[in-house]
Parts: sequence; C-alpha cells; structure tokens
Amino acid sequence: MSYEIDGIRCMQMRGGSSKGAYFLSDDLPADPDERDDLLLRIMGSPDERQIDGLGGGHPLTSKVAVLSPSSTGDADVDYLFLQVVPDRATVTDAQTCGNLLAGVGPFAVERGLVAVAGEITDVRIRIMNPTTSFATARVRTPDGRVRYDGDTVMAGTPFPAAPIELEFPGGDAPVFPTGRLVDRFARIEVTCVHAGMPVLLVRATDLDIDGTELPETLEANETLRSRVEAVRREAGPALGLGDVRNTTVPKITIVSPPRHGGTVTTRTFIPHRVHSAIGVLGAVSVAAGVLAPGTVASMAAEGGLVRIEHPTGSFDVHLELDGDGPATRVRTSAVVRTARKLSDGLVWPRSGKALP
Repeated sequence: MSYEIDGIRCMQMRGGSSKGAYFLSDDLPADPDERDDLLLRIMGSPDERQIDGLGGGHPLTSKVAVLSPSSTGDADVDYLFLQVVPDRATVTDAQTCGNLLAGVGPFAVERGLVAVAGEITDVRIRIMNPTTSFATARVRTPDGRVRYDGDTVMAGTPFPAAPIELEFPGGDAPVFPTGRLVDRFARIEVTCVHAGMPVLLVRATDLDIDGTELPETLEANETLRSRVEAVRREAGPALGLGDVRNTTVPKITIVSPPRHGGTVTTRTFIPHRVHSAIGVLGAVSVAAGVLAPGTVASMAAEGGLVRIEHPTGSFDVHLELDGDGPATRVRTSAVVRTARKLSDGLVWPRSGKALP
C-alpha cells in the first residue's frame, strides 16, 4: 500500500485537555519502526510548528492513539498511546495518556469495535503502555450513536460536551515506587508516586516559587527549569526508569496550598513544557500523594475527593486507598472527562523518511 497516494484512515479527536489522531492498528504498519516513521510524517515532526502535518506544535496536540480488538476477555479494546515529539524525530510509548483515553470509548464505538448497548455503552479498555492496566469508559450513546454534545464543562477546554466517566481498578503495586514517602534528589525533597503515571511531587517553596505562576512564566525561568530537570534525571534510576533525559516520564508536579477552595494547587512539567491543566493519570497520582499522610503533598481531603487546582481551573479525582505508608495501594479511582470528534477521513503523510 502506498500511504502517500492512497491515504490512511484517521479520526482527529479532542480527548480531555489534549488533541490527537486516532487510528486502528490494522490501518498502520505492523513493524513499530515503520509505524513510528509514518506517524512522524503524518504529524509533521520534526518541526516545532509541525506546519506540514496534523500536529499542533505542542506536546498536548501531538498525540496518537492506536486501537485494536482486545485479545483478552477482560477488555473490549487494546489502547496504545504514542507521544510524537514536535521538534524531534521521536515517537515514544514510555507513558500512556489519560486525556486521549477519554476519546478511546467513543472511537471504539464509531469504528464498530464495540456495539452500542443502549443509552450508555461501557467500553472496557486495556491500556498497553508502559505496563498493562485497565479502565472502563462510560459513553453516551442515545439513538444508537455516540453523543458528543452536552453540558459538562471540563477545565482546560473552552466548551461543554457530553460527560465520559473513566473508572480505574486498583492494583497490587504500591503507589510509592521507591518504597519511601519522601526522597531527596538534587538536594530537594520529593515524593515519587505512580498511580497510573510516574510523577515527582515537589513543594513550590522548595523551588523558590509561589506555585500560582502562569505556565509561560515557569517555562521562561531557566533556573527553575534546570532545577526541575536535575531532580527528574536523578530520580529516574530510583524509579526504575534509568536515564530519563530523552524520555517523557517522569512528570514533575509542583504543589502548594489551594487558593480557590480546592485541595491542592499544581503546576506540572510534562516534562519540559508546563501543562495548561493536568493529565488524567497524572492527576490520579497527585491525588494519591495528597491523600497519603507523610508525603510532601499531604493535605486534608474529605470523602476521597481530591480537587486539584491547575492553571485553567480544577480537576476532581475520586480515590480510595488501601494500606498506609510505603505500602499504600489504590483500591479504585474515577474521573469525569469529555471528548469530541473533530474530523474523520483520510490523512496523507509527507513523502520520504523521517527516521534515518
């Protein structure tokens, strides 16, 4: 097949506070290297503007979801997330994306991978990276089709849409992967959390900032960025991630007291740009660090609800923990997101090779 001549079937969706291209696995090359090369040419990388592709010149708008029917009885579909780096010829599966996860259920129904079950269709999802995990998406499907319009306003997006509930089962792995509630990296106290996304929690005061700065202000602070990256690189081996200088994990979330009635204020490096909101699974990890006593982010929360303040609003995470101390585990977590189909059809990659 000549992708440059015939095109490739692709749906663009906003998922949560991100935007990406959704594909069926069968519509892409089976070989990972060939697939990644093709996606770079589709998205327009390497180019910081991604002017010759679908990407929007930012990590939050340069994402890909790949779906296939699941081979396990525990799920309906398998979901692989791929981050396409705008300014480098890099595609990585080192992390998943909870925001694009919001679009997985609707896309699975749209492509016929899951049959409509009534007013609401549950889509059981197996998340394939970096380690296998599961989620259930509850999709509004009145009149036999996906409904995208609604009145749910989600911080980080400007317009309302239909709600999509995402539920995550707990796991056996402790949420503190180093076996400690507080570590010290690059001379700064850090809590390492992994409740779906590897996250490093750092107090704003320990970085000599207020914690309410705008993302562009933080990105322009070269001293801060250097300190954040030093913490990230030193923490990588302790998290079992090795050398992380060229990877997108772990994320760094800077925490400070709430200002608008929430539980905690956050600013998140992802890892070099600052998120305008916060990622879904990153938020679950932050919530675990907030609820567990003795971490750098421990704050009072009622009834397992953690309201995370971020640059464009707040994000509610419902979380139940088991155990205590370093052995703390997640029993269950749930969030509400929205998604919207933007376009559906064919996309044409540029010719040539993106990878050497």
